[in-house]
Amino acid sequence: MKQNNPIRVLVVDDHQLIIDGLKSLLQDEPDIVFAGGVNNLAQAIAFVSQNPVNVVLADISMPDGSGIETTRKVKGINQDIQVLALTMHEDYANIRAMVDAGASGYIFKRTNMNEVLEAIRVVAGGGKYLGRDVQAIIFNKLSEKEDEPLGSPVPGLLTQREKEILRLIAKEMSNEEIARKLFISERTVETHRRNIFTKTKTKTIVGLIKFALHYGLISEDNASQ
Repeated sequence: MKQNNPIRVLVVDDHQLIIDGLKSLLQDEPDIVFAGGVNNLAQAIAFVSQNPVNVVLADISMPDGSGIETTRKVKGINQDIQVLALTMHEDYANIRAMVDAGASGYIFKRTNMNEVLEAIRVVAGGGKYLGRDVQAIIFNKLSEKEDEPLGSPVPGLLTQREKEILRLIAKEMSNEEIARKLFISERTVETHRRNIFTKTKTKTIVGLIKFALHYGLISEDNASQ
């Protein structure tokens, strides 16, 4: 499908250097427009709600959420917006989670600029794009003799902030104590807490600690100290 109008791209990344670099890259392309750059999930949602965007180029790790969350919310606002993951996360769990959330493509930050441009054009035209290195990871996963059971919890889906809060929960800290320690609101802690239990498919603190110990997210020395 041919684009009649320039492709408007929003870059979502908590590193301003990445945004500035992509802005410099995109501004030289006649068929692509750098629509804007934002540093977190809340800003991304506000931007797509108020501005025309064709492609959201999103990192996975952000201060207030994840690229997976961003993808779901952006697609909830406008199904016609295509999400392309541009990330350092080189694991099957995140690739699958992004695709399941509605992303149209996945590439690594270490990829060359020509592939970034190719990926943007492909997804903007309604296609799907998986970077060459991404395809290799998927192929290797599919070739494994013993795949992880479908629906089992995957620790790679937790953001860095969620892992940090999980460790504090394991130390039996309250939401108020966690909020004070991390300089965030109790409401934000509660949101992360709900996401942690959902992603790990646990319902109790005991179950959560068992999960964290099993996957090496905490050590026995860290729990309840």
